[in-house]
Amino acid sequence: MTTVALLVRPAEPGTVLEHLVDSGAVTAEEAADLYAAMARDVAVAVRASGADLLVNYRPVDADDPTEPAEDEASLEAVRSLLAPALDDPDDPRYEVQVGSSLSARVGNTVTHLLDREGVQSAAVARPAAAMLQRRIVDSAAMKLRGSEVVLGPATDGRVSYAAFTEPVDFEDAFAQPAVETLTDRGRDAGLDVDFLEMLPVAETAGGFAALVSQIRARRRADLWVPSRTAAVVADLGLVASADDGGITVGRD
Repeated sequence: MTTVALLVRPAEPGTVLEHLVDSGAVTAEEAADLYAAMARDVAVAVRASGADLLVNYRPVDADDPTEPAEDEASLEAVRSLLAPALDDPDDPRYEVQVGSSLSARVGNTVTHLLDREGVQSAAVARPAAAMLQRRIVDSAAMKLRGSEVVLGPATDGRVSYAAFTEPVDFEDAFAQPAVETLTDRGRDAGLDVDFLEMLPVAETAGGFAALVSQIRARRRADLWVPSRTAAVVADLGLVASADDGGITVGRD
């Protein structure tokens, strides 16, 4: 069974999805609502799969992010953020993130799960990958039977999901293009690497535009969408439109 760590932080205006705020797509308050919705959708997808959910929360008030120290305020904020989407908010395990960068935090979590706790496989997901579905998490688990590293490619060379049965060198492992860097790290360690379907990830303005466009198109086609994220997109009247050869997010 895979343990999936959802890397999440308190959804405070001005601290989440700042790139979307800077691009003018949403306000800081709207970004906080959007982040919370995406985090809930990803948590629900993992909980519905055959994986175990580990909520890996960011200690925003920690004096030293490289030292493991619980932050009760951050823990309660994250627990409250996820509560509306979980039957029992206390059911998932909550552990503090440790590390000064994304690569370090992911590396510490995955290595701890594989080496210290002895789980069969460990994966990481983040709220920005709101299109993650149960079937994708389960597909990754199947692929891990034949490959030690399974990655979900995303827009802009990023990754929506990363799963491992063996640790790799995680130093700067999420340097862009992350999908290529992580593949190199896996192959350098003598491991096999496999891939999932590509998903949009709202970590850039372009990735967010792709997410909004897919949600609107899928709703029009009466297909599955991440319900909480889709509700925020609809409430805010967000639309994707052509702009200088690409797409950007505006209001309808």
